[in-house]
Amino acid sequence: MSQPASSTKMTAKAASIALLKRIHFYIGLFVGPFIFVAALTGTLYVLTPQLENHLYANVLFTSSKGDAQPISRQIEAALAVAGDQAKIAAIRPAPAMGETTRVMLSDPSLGASKNRAIFVDPVTLDIKGEETVYGTSGILPLRTWLDEMHRELLLGDIGRNYSELAASWLWVAALGGILLWATSRQKTRSNRKLTGTAAKQHTSRRWHTGLGITLLVGMLFLSVTGLTWSQWAGSNISVLRAHMGWMTPAVSTSLVGESSAPADEHADHHMTDMSDMGDMSMADMPDMPDMATHHMPTKAEQVNVLPITFDQVTAAARHAGISANKIEIRPAYTADKAWTVTEVDRSWPTQVDAVSVNPQTMAIIDHTEFAHFPLLAKLTRWGVDAHMGILFGFWNQAILVLFGIGLCVMIGWGYRMWWLRRPAMNSGPHPVVTLIQTWRHLPASLQWPIGLIALALSISLPVMGGSLLIFLLIDVLRWLRHRSILQTATVN
Repeated sequence: MSQPASSTKMTAKAASIALLKRIHFYIGLFVGPFIFVAALTGTLYVLTPQLENHLYANVLFTSSKGDAQPISRQIEAALAVAGDQAKIAAIRPAPAMGETTRVMLSDPSLGASKNRAIFVDPVTLDIKGEETVYGTSGILPLRTWLDEMHRELLLGDIGRNYSELAASWLWVAALGGILLWATSRQKTRSNRKLTGTAAKQHTSRRWHTGLGITLLVGMLFLSVTGLTWSQWAGSNISVLRAHMGWMTPAVSTSLVGESSAPADEHADHHMTDMSDMGDMSMADMPDMPDMATHHMPTKAEQVNVLPITFDQVTAAARHAGISANKIEIRPAYTADKAWTVTEVDRSWPTQVDAVSVNPQTMAIIDHTEFAHFPLLAKLTRWGVDAHMGILFGFWNQAILVLFGIGLCVMIGWGYRMWWLRRPAMNSGPHPVVTLIQTWRHLPASLQWPIGLIALALSISLPVMGGSLLIFLLIDVLRWLRHRSILQTATVN
């Protein structure tokens, strides 16, 4: 949307609005498609939990009635199918009657946070089937595909830049749009009798603006929570959280120098980075170095993991206060590490307490309780779970679906605005308004603060910084092209 360039000096307000319009236009034109794809794939993701339960009902559910067999016997049934050489990554006992137990086996060929899961009927010990499961949510192949589509367009790490680009600019577009609406309300009110293209432009703007105002809070929320587990900005956020002491506690699993007495539940815990936890459990993350002053062995002794130990560790964890129906038991394969039992119910009220247990003595080594998490850690947990449609169940899903559809429609109206206002191909040269040009019209009292803010954001949000450089390059190319057209027109 090219606006006439003025040779006269603009007022600070006019220059600020011109700059805001230009950056809002660039975000819409160049980043809008990525925001659209993120909104569409995210909507499909939150729509499908019930569909997944239907598609995989044969492995997720059972009609058997009666008392569940010990976890050890369920594991033995799974290993009879998988083979004795299979390595158990974790066990998720059936959370309720009518559901199956997941015996999760390590398989490096599946990728990070993915496991081969064998589904066992906890009553009859029948094997219901096996599937690949992913992350803390334990999602199955359909939703795993949608999750990867939403996060990385199935392109791996390089694809994560697309979702980070969308999250980096979404909040800027939202706030910028509100400011533009606030500064143009009076003008809009005075232009009610419109016809033809002008009327269509007015209708498009009205719908685009109305949806933007309605979706403002959601855009800000999803932008911020999306950035917390993005690739580049997420790393910077993690550094900030670590510096400010806002990291999320995680149980210590070190047995070096461990006493046989149970650990104080308020003892110092490890602090773990949750910036990349979109669907990753704390147990998926590497343990941080233990801070004990004892000598650490260079290579810990390997130990065998016996099915019966799962029964004993689970009983110890239950006695220590792990009460959620949905839990995950992770064994340790070295003598210097404890087992962990973690609650994995991320719906409201959040149940994510965890304990580490010495598999030899069944003593509790460490205990983290969500109730005692720092406020920022709680907000991060709730924010990510709400972003994924988990926290408040069906209503969380419904709100996100309506938001995603609304955001896609809003972007569509924005493109219609641009299409109606685009310069005609044969209408001759048009004045070019660029970001640099509008910035130069600002008074020095605004130039420097805006420049410093842009620099700080570019460093903190690297994908935003890189795309801003591309915007400026486009500006330069447009300016050079416009100058060439004017020179040719002058000669002719």
